[in-house]
Parts: sequence; C-alpha cells; structure tokens
Amino acid sequence: MSDARKYIDGLRQAWRDEKAAALVYRAAAGREGDPTRRDIFARIAGEEEKHASRWEDRLRELGSDPGPFSLTLAEKARMQSLLSRGNNAVVRAMEMEEKKADGVYESLVALAPSDGDRAVLLEAKREEKAHDLVLGEMAASGQPEHPRLLLDAILGRERWHVRSGGWIGQAIYGINDGLGAAFGVVSGVAGATHVNGSFVLLSGFASMIASALSMGSGAYLATKSEREVHEAELARERREIAEKPEEEAEELALFYQLKGFAPEESRTMAARLAENPEEMLKTLAHEELGLSEQAFPHVWRSAISATVSTAVGAAVPVLPYLFSTGVTALVVSFVISTLAHFAVGAAKVIVTGRKWWRSGLEMMLIGLGEAAITYGIGLLVAPLLG
Repeated sequence: MSDARKYIDGLRQAWRDEKAAALVYRAAAGREGDPTRRDIFARIAGEEEKHASRWEDRLRELGSDPGPFSLTLAEKARMQSLLSRGNNAVVRAMEMEEKKADGVYESLVALAPSDGDRAVLLEAKREEKAHDLVLGEMAASGQPEHPRLLLDAILGRERWHVRSGGWIGQAIYGINDGLGAAFGVVSGVAGATHVNGSFVLLSGFASMIASALSMGSGAYLATKSEREVHEAELARERREIAEKPEEEAEELALFYQLKGFAPEESRTMAARLAENPEEMLKTLAHEELGLSEQAFPHVWRSAISATVSTAVGAAVPVLPYLFSTGVTALVVSFVISTLAHFAVGAAKVIVTGRKWWRSGLEMMLIGLGEAAITYGIGLLVAPLLG
C-alpha cells in the first residue's frame, strides 16, 4: 500500500475516532453535575469536533469524501455501556483513547504529504496530549487540581506547542515497509515469470532501492520540519520570557505546584530561575514542551535510520535469489520473509508495549496474505507476458 493510501486511510480513521469521541464527551457533559467538570467535557468535545472537521475537509481535498458519520450498532452499544457506568468510567476510558490518538497522529505525521499537513497534525497531537493530561488529573482526584486548570488556560493560548517522537519506531516502520514491499514484489514477479530468477532479482533490488530512498527522503523532510518547529518554539518561548516575565514565572510556579510543592515554595523557585533567563528557558522548555537539546530530533540520523532499515527489510526476500534459482529460491525467500515478518512484529513491542507473540503473529499473517495476493496476481498476469 502506498504512503498516500495509508495517509488517507489513517486520516479517515482519525476522523471517525474524533467524531465518536466528541459524542462521548458531549454525552458526559450532559450527565455531569459538577460545573467545572461539565465545562471541561464540553471544551474537549468542541476540540474533538474541530479536529474531525479539519480531517473531513482535508479528505475532500484529497478526493476521499468520508460522507455522513454514524456509529455502528456495536459502537453504539459500547458507548451506552460506558456512559451507564458513570462519568468516572468515561474519564478513565477516554484517557486511554487520548493516548491512542496521540500515537495515531504520530504515525500520520510520518506519512503527511506536505508541511501544512504535518503542522496541523502536530497541533492536533499536542491537543490530544493536553486532553490526556487533564483527564489524568480528573481520574486521579475526581476533578482537576486548581493549578492544572490555570496552567491549561495558559497553554490553551499558546497553541503552537508540540512534542517530539523517536527514531526507533521509525526504524522499525522502515524495516516493515521495506520487507512488505519487496516481499510483495518478489512474490508477484515470481508468479508472473514462473520464478525466473533474473527477473525476480532485478525487480527485488529495484524495489529495495526505491523504497529505501523514498523512506529516507521522507524521514529527512519530516524530521527537519519537526526540528524547525521545535527551534521556533524555543525562540517564541525566549521572546515570551523577555516580553512577559511575570506570566512565564507564574506558569513555571504552577508546574512546580503540580509536582507537589506548596504555592509559596513554587513562586520562590520560579522567581529564582527568572533571574537567569536562559536557565528559565531550559526549565520551561522541559516542563511545558517536553523539549531539551538532547531530545531534539536528529535530521540525518532519522534519514539514515529510515533508509538503512528499509533497505535491510527489503533485502530479506531478495537475498536467496543471489545464491539459488527457481523454486528453491522462492521457497527459501518465502520462509525467511515469513520469519522476518514475525521478528519485526515482535520487535514492535519496543514502541507499542503489546504482547510480542501476538504482534509478531499479526505481522506474519499480514505478510503471508500480501504474498499470496501478489503471487496470485502474478499468475494471472503471466499469460499476458507470453
């Protein structure tokens, strides 16, 4: 599947998720007796609806109108079941959904076809993270702590903040993408040419090079944009410290209160840091944005990681054809590619936290299905090749 198709499918799923989440939050707001909590539910619902509207408009621009939204019977039943357990259950369940949404947007950023798409997705990712934090406070104490409400109000005005991702997941994605693409190409060409080793070898290596260069250039552009956004955020934060030092000191004090310090202690520490603007900038960048110089995305490391990992994954189905021919090479390629799919799926637990055997089995079955389909298509095309 091409990156463009993956992006559209991911955006369509994000649109559905946001629409469904907004319904849950609206329903929870209608059942909430506490005015503060009711306002938070309504505000989050409004932001989810805004996200859904953005994705709907973008899907239309991409020629994939999502059409009218409606819940399936199963989704309606789950929603009613959740609401029947009360709003505390809603808070806990939606906190998990916000964490999942953050991961979905992380994946979409890597697939985004333009800087404009990436910027909007990063903004949505930041807002989902903010929802997660607010719901976490509600789940922990029954209602948000007073400092969190004040801090959320400040951060709501600073809508340009985002957080960074990691390159390890990108490398795993690269191996998976290269392996899947090359396995499909090798299987399809093998079926079409009756396992002609020369054709399979040539097409496999062409697929490997094209996939690696595509992934590497995409990672370079995406990471470069992310780093530029981070650097711009620090510049804005530095300017805010210079122009509004009192407000920034108050913001930092609220962070310290959330860590358990008394209000007076928090203000004292914030005032001490305010005497050194650069140290205050580093602290605010870490506390407010989750940024540090060490956490900045490395453009070339991401690009090289994506290129090499994709090439490694794509090489697996091709290598047997360097040492063997005919059915033997096909069988060896099939076996090692199947095992590689399982290994890559199991390795995904590094970033997903799922059970390794389940993730590996899922990836292996997907790879087998892809190979079977492309091999079958190759057999159908074979008569046309003479």
